Amino acid sequence: MSEKTPQNMKPATAAKKLGIYLPAAPAEFQEGSVTRAQFDELLANPPQWLQDLRANGPHPRPVVAHKLNVSISGLARAEITEALTTAQIEALLADRPAWLQEERASLAAVRAEDQRVSEAAAAKGDRS
Repeated sequence: MSEKTPQNMKPATAAKKLGIYLPAAPAEFQEGSVTRAQFDELLANPPQWLQDLRANGPHPRPVVAHKLNVSISGLARAEITEALTTAQIEALLADRPAWLQEERASLAAVRAEDQRVSEAAAAKGDRS
């Protein structure tokens, strides 16, 4: 019986799963592949660089969208295409520009509609 080879993931995949912006990661992380064991170790015991990236950024667009409570499409409509730092996100939350208020309201409406549809489907399923 042969030994299993370790699962490897590309740095971009690992960065996405870790919620970090790959170009801000150290070169050794960007250039090599990450085994499942290494990935699990990063999750269990994040090194200082990972802690710093998670705390201060720059953050990838999905994280920025989540922190601002808008969709990724909303960021695109606002022409925010680059990674933002935590300080930049906090400044946007403090200033509350019109686009941010509109996108938050839009996302809230979409979520409310999704909830309504889910409840209607559940109620319809109960009647069957």
